[in-house]
Amino acid sequence: MPAPPGEERVWGLNCPGSPEEVSRARRWTRDILRGSPLAEDAELIASELSANAILHTASGQRSGSFHLAVPVSAQVVAVSVTDDGDTEAAPKVEHQDQAEDSEHGRGLGMVSAIAHRVVIHGSDQGHTVTAELYADAQRGGHPC
Repeated sequence: MPAPPGEERVWGLNCPGSPEEVSRARRWTRDILRGSPLAEDAELIASELSANAILHTASGQRSGSFHLAVPVSAQVVAVSVTDDGDTEAAPKVEHQDQAEDSEHGRGLGMVSAIAHRVVIHGSDQGHTVTAELYADAQRGGHPC
């Protein structure tokens, strides 16, 4: 659901770090954006980022959790997932040629192919990955 011009709405969801929560995050994102041309892309991004948090950080441990935020304005839909951290390496986008033979590492690459911009912030206490989708880019497709 796009926000009125000049307004931004932000939805947030805290999830326990269990695999079932990935589908919950996906449904929740789809429900928020029902009717938006960006809904399918945002839903897929929410799913990938939530799964990454559970698989690759302390979010997937017994007492772990992750936070999903979806800020929506007339121009931008952003999907952000903040994990519990505790990993040796920060999330990074793997290029296709590096990840071709690997079992993991393609999720952020796929997110960056769908999103118009991906930003990663964080430390040992947690990382936030934000993928932005631009509404006016829908008319002409993705810029890349």
